[in-house]
Amino acid sequence: MIPRTICLHGPESVGKTTIARRLAEHLGGELLDEYGRDYAETHGIMFTMRDLVEIAQNHDAGAHMLLAQGADPLILDTDPLMTAVWADMLFGKRDPWFDAWTGTADFYLLFDIDLPWVADGTRIFGTPQLRRRFFDLSKAELERRGLRWALVQGEGEARFRNAMAAIEAAGRAC
Repeated sequence: MIPRTICLHGPESVGKTTIARRLAEHLGGELLDEYGRDYAETHGIMFTMRDLVEIAQNHDAGAHMLLAQGADPLILDTDPLMTAVWADMLFGKRDPWFDAWTGTADFYLLFDIDLPWVADGTRIFGTPQLRRRFFDLSKAELERRGLRWALVQGEGEARFRNAMAAIEAAGRAC
């Protein structure tokens, strides 16, 4: 049995969106795309804290809607925890809404920074130092909340296989 909600977590340009689509197709589940990307493409990347809260709340509402419709599994291409880390990266602090949020996924896949960073117009933390900081904050958020998670590494097909192996192992541990 696999976890009902699986969230892909980690810095920019680590393959979350690519793997999320493949997981949803392979597992026969629903995919909730990253709301923040759509927001950034529409409104730009000069985020305010209010923008980040709006992004997180809209993403969360989408997850609730899909779960209410019976999505199983639901693959989340990030969630409000990732948006909280964005707040940490951009502002060095976060709105209290993020720490009050309790709708975490059943299982998280933390994607390593072992892939090259690719600029796409919405990504901004591309230096090795910033990528490392983003990764470390992402990992710390999962650990701080005591969530179940696994690290995903590798390139191409190996990355997908490693994600699937982590999900299967999490399912056996339930």
